[in-house]
Formats: sequence, C-alpha cells, structure tokens
Amino acid sequence: MISQNTIQQILSRIDIVEIVGSFVKLKKRGANYLGNCPFHNEKTPSFTVSPSKEIYKCFGCGVSGNAISFIMEHEKYSYVEALRWLAQKYQIEVEETEVSPQLKQFQQLADSLYIINGFAKDYFTDTLFNNEEGRNVGLSYFEERGFTEETIRKFQLGYCLNTRDSFVKTAVAKGYNLEYLQKTGLVTIRNEQPVDNYRGRVIFPIHNQSGKVLGFGARILQKTDKAPKYINSPENEIYIKSRVLYGTYFARQSIDKLNECLLVEGYTDVISLHQAGVENVVASSGTSLTQDQLRLIKKYTNNLTIIYDGDAAGVKAALRGLDMAVEEGLNVKLVLLPEKEDPDSYVQRIGAAAFREFIEENKQDFVLFKLQISLKDAGNDSAKKSQLVNEIAETISKIDKAEDFTRQQDYIRQCSQLLKIDEQGLITLVNKFIRERLTKREQQSNRNAPAAPAEELSDEAIAAMEAAEAQYDGSVNLFNKDEKQERELVKILLRFGDKPFSEEGRNTVADYIFHLPYDFESLVDSELVKRILREYKRIYDEGNIPDKKWFLYHEDQDLAKNIALIIEDKEADLSINWKERFEIDTVYGDVAYLKDTISTSNYLILRKIKKMIEENQQEAMNQTDYEEMKRCMELHQHLKQLEKELTQGLGTVIFK
Repeated sequence: MISQNTIQQILSRIDIVEIVGSFVKLKKRGANYLGNCPFHNEKTPSFTVSPSKEIYKCFGCGVSGNAISFIMEHEKYSYVEALRWLAQKYQIEVEETEVSPQLKQFQQLADSLYIINGFAKDYFTDTLFNNEEGRNVGLSYFEERGFTEETIRKFQLGYCLNTRDSFVKTAVAKGYNLEYLQKTGLVTIRNEQPVDNYRGRVIFPIHNQSGKVLGFGARILQKTDKAPKYINSPENEIYIKSRVLYGTYFARQSIDKLNECLLVEGYTDVISLHQAGVENVVASSGTSLTQDQLRLIKKYTNNLTIIYDGDAAGVKAALRGLDMAVEEGLNVKLVLLPEKEDPDSYVQRIGAAAFREFIEENKQDFVLFKLQISLKDAGNDSAKKSQLVNEIAETISKIDKAEDFTRQQDYIRQCSQLLKIDEQGLITLVNKFIRERLTKREQQSNRNAPAAPAEELSDEAIAAMEAAEAQYDGSVNLFNKDEKQERELVKILLRFGDKPFSEEGRNTVADYIFHLPYDFESLVDSELVKRILREYKRIYDEGNIPDKKWFLYHEDQDLAKNIALIIEDKEADLSINWKERFEIDTVYGDVAYLKDTISTSNYLILRKIKKMIEENQQEAMNQTDYEEMKRCMELHQHLKQLEKELTQGLGTVIFK
C-alpha cells in the first residue's frame, strides 16, 4: 500500500554498499566490495557487493540479490517491511495509496494495537527496574532463574504491579482507548470497572519478526489454585497464536547461519538458552505445532530439531503434529532430555558447549523415533501393529518432494526391517497413500470432472508422475543458446532501452524492439522473459521507459532475483564479441549497443523463421491440392530467402 512516489524516492536513495555495510564488514576490492557472508559461516570472504550493478553475490553459498532482498533475507522482512525500514533509514515520509474503507479501518486498528503493546512493554519494564515491588518481586524472580540484566533487557521482560488498576489508570490518563486496551488483553472489565489483567505477574512480550510486540505472556508468582499459571494475550487483529513462535525475532539470524532451528516448549527455555549462547531456538509455548508455525520455521531453515522433556508427557508432546512437518519438507529430529530436566535447567547445569554436544549426540530421526516408541506401545497386539504399519506408511508417503526420494526409500527400507514386514509390501502401501492424495488433489483442481478412483492409478503411473515432478522440481536451469539470446534481449532493454536508435522512425532501442515485424510473445519461449517483457511493455505503453533499477527492486522477488542474474550473466553479453571484432567501446559506445540490439533481435527472428519453415514443410507434406502445394512452395522460397539474409547479417552460415 506504499505509493509509487515513495517507492521511487526510496530506490533513488538506495546505496547497496551502505546498506549491506550496516550488517557486514566490507573491504574494497577493485570496483567491488568483499566481506564474510552473513548467510553462512565462512572464514575466507566470498561475499561480493557490486555498487555498479547494485547486487550482491556469495560465491560460497550462492545467495544473491539486491539491497531490498538483502534486508528481506537478513532481517526476514516482507517486501513492504523492507521498504519501510529503508524509508526510516533515509528519513523518507511514507505515502500510502488509497485503500478500501474496511482495509483502512483494519490498518488503523492494527497500528493502534501495536502502539498500545509498545507502551505496555515499556511500562512493565520500567516497573520491573524502577518500582520497589517490581524489584523485590519481579526482578528477584528473574534473577533466581539465573537471568542477567542484559538478558532481561534484551527480551524486554517486565512486571505488572499486584494492584487493581495501576496500569489501566496510567494508560487511560495518557489517552489510550479503553476498548483497544481490552482487545489486547491487558485490561478486563469486572463489576463494570476496568482492572489490570496481568496484576502480580512477570511479563514476557511476544514479538513479531520485525521486533514489534504482538502480545504478552504473563506468569503468576504466587501459588494459587484459582488462577492459571500463565495468561496469554487473546487473539486479535495482530496476534494469532497459531502463526507465532516465541523468540523468532531474536533467533532468526542464528537459525539462518546455523541452518537449524531448535524448538522448545516455554519462554524461559528460550531465554536461558539464548543467555548461554545457544541462540537458534524458539518456543511453541506448550501448544501443538501448526502448519503456519512450521512454514515460519521453513522461511529460515529446512532442519528442525525438537527438544522436549524426557518424561512420558514430553514423548507424547514430541509426536503431535510432526506429520505436518514432514509434509512441509522439514528434516525433523527429536532430542529427549534426561528425566526431570528441561532445557532451562539442563543448560544452566552443564553449560552451552556440553548442551550442544548432547543435542548432536542424541538427535533421533522423527519417523524412526515414532516407530520405535509406537512398537513398544503396541507390544504383541496384532491389531495395534497393523494400525502402526498404516500410520508409518502414511507418514512416509508425505515425504513426496522429488529431492527427498532417496530419503523416502531409505525410510521404507529401515521401517520394513524394524516392523519385520516385506519391503515391497510397505512400498505398495506407501504408494496407495500417495495415490489417494493425488486423487484428492485432482478432485480439488478439477471439481467439475469426476476423479478416477485411487485403484485405477497404477504404480507405474505414480512413478511417471513422480519422475515428471522430479524433472520439474529438481532441474537446474542450464540456459541453452536460445534462452541466452532471449535473456540478452532483456539485458539490452534494461541497459539501453532509452538510448537513441539510428533507424528512421525508431527513436529509442525500446521503440525498435517493440516495433519488430513479429510480436515478442511469438519470438521468445521463456515464460520468465515473456513476463519481464510484458511488464516493460506495459510501462512503455504508458509513455515511460523503466530502467534496470525499477526491475532490480521489483516487488515480485522472484522477478527481481532473475533480473539480478540476467544483469550478472557475462556469458550472454554479446558486447564482448563486438569489442573483439570491432575494437570499440562495448558499454555505451554509439555503435556497440545498436549492433547488439540488431544482432539479438535478428537471431530471435531467424529462429522464428526456421520454425515457420518447419511448420510450412509439414503442411506441404499433408497437402493434396496443387494450388495449396504451390502456395506452400512459394512461402518456403520466401522464408528461405529471409533466412539467408538474416544468417549473413549474423555473420554465420550455420544455425542449429
């Protein structure tokens, strides 16, 4: 909802070296800058920032992008959040575009809730450190848990006085809306009077990925049977519990670097581990994992290690919802701590180094762990064993990513051995679950047509579908000569679209390209190139010519990343060849970019003509009417003449 005017102001101010340099120590190396990659651990710098191209590239892990994508990746922001971060950095006032009254009302309410939560967080922290009751009760509790002042301030912990309405009176006096205070859960109404909901409790603020406070967890300190141990904020416009993991804001960079997320149950577990130096950890707050939470983890890593207490309740909790994790493509490991230990107590007892060592040595694969635990539970009960076989087969069937095929087969082999059943039989059962899921997908995508029964899909058909998916999902885009020429056309437009073109009636390079004898849709095959050209043409038709920066910082991050790759691709740069042949300036030379434009467009037209020749020959072979055959022959001669002229223009007589 940020206006285009604001976005243009932000883009005009962006300095990629300055932005990346805020997070990475960079040293100048020639025209570029070099530093240690912030996205993986390395000792030898391989992270390069190019100010001229406005892109970064790590030659160690392969990550690349622009200034906005760097902020998005490093801080785990959305595109809009990254723009707002940049606007704040460059002190640019953000203009909002017109939105519907309903959306505007929602945004205003959300902003109000964030403001109230921010005020409450500061109020509770101030009470903790600067009020006698806060120090004697709240601060003493945190110190007894072993938390340092630095840790307490880092997590912005607080305390709510054990009085009826101290907080609400202060909030209302400062002008905060009572209705919104209730919506956040900070205030409740009793006997028609507002009272503090968290009185006598220590406060754990819950942050979103950009550090704003979404809600609170509040723990009671006095022993009582009447009140719950913890109270959490109610769900509202900004706080949806199933989409939040406690500690994500503080853990996101460590998870990214270590490529592993540790998951624990409680707030204090997260805080203790962070204080000990184990920072790649978040908490589910004692609830079963949801799909949204798993997808949040997957934004940072595919490797999830769940740490639970080693008692029966911990084992049971460890198994809840993990089929969803497998289905999301996460590599799930489990670690059960010694009895009567939790992450908080255990890391404080043995220290961070020993804790990490324990995690590494005691990781268990989720699928095999689930099987072993369930086998013990089933004992000699045949019915339970039969049910277990089905459950395990269904879990394995959810590992359906093409790149995980080997892992799936390994599970089948190991599980069939543990279950003491025929491996081929387990394969058949797994395929049955895959077929049923494929059938459901087909029914959802084509509701008007009845889906084939699961039994009608053979194992061979499943294998073929999986092979097709593997080819699609696992393919590496190794561009052939044709696609390089198509991408070169994009590069020419981005670099020289507004440059003058000498041909009469064509004022710019963009004019020339968009007035070729064939529509660009028919000249290119790559859907990506078509997408870029359509976007460029849309702006061109409005009377403007976009520069590379407009695309490089496009809201569609997939498009922006591909633009960065196209700009970076030296193999497709025809100017190098022109420099060798004509000894001319290949960057902005008057002749060079014109030759590039003509050469590239002629190449694509020649390819189009060759396709037309093949289609015409096929049509001629099927003709029985003399006049139609004659027409095909005349067209063939005309096309061959065009082919000859274009081939000579390209300086070659061989075109494959």
